[in-house]
Amino acid sequence: MNLIKKILVAQTAVVALWAMSAQAATDDAIAERLKPVGSVCIQGEECAAAGAGAAAAAGGAARSGSDVYGKFCTACHGSGLLNAPKTGDTATWSARADAAGGLDGLLTHAINGINAMPPKGTCGDCSDDELKAAIEHMSGL
Repeated sequence: MNLIKKILVAQTAVVALWAMSAQAATDDAIAERLKPVGSVCIQGEECAAAGAGAAAAAGGAARSGSDVYGKFCTACHGSGLLNAPKTGDTATWSARADAAGGLDGLLTHAINGINAMPPKGTCGDCSDDELKAAIEHMSGL
């Protein structure tokens, strides 16, 4: 009977992760992924894309750790789903950081995935710095 409960919990976690990733697939995010990588400018003609490309290359502002946590991490780390360390449980986070080799080890786990957590959790477009900020926000380290 205990095995059946574990299987049901695992399936529920998969559905929850799928639902979170489906929610993140907005029209704007889809358009961003599908936009052209570059453009062709002809000598002698004004190239409007050159100014837009320079602005896009500069990039937008990075999301804060609390923003990333609130949108992508809270589903599992807020409740401790499938033994995910809970937000604010500094003792558990410290033990995991010690076992992983510090904050950089936790970041590596977040990037590559660990146990039931997929790579980058449910934030496929998060930068390493944004993931690190989210870990610092959750762990208090």
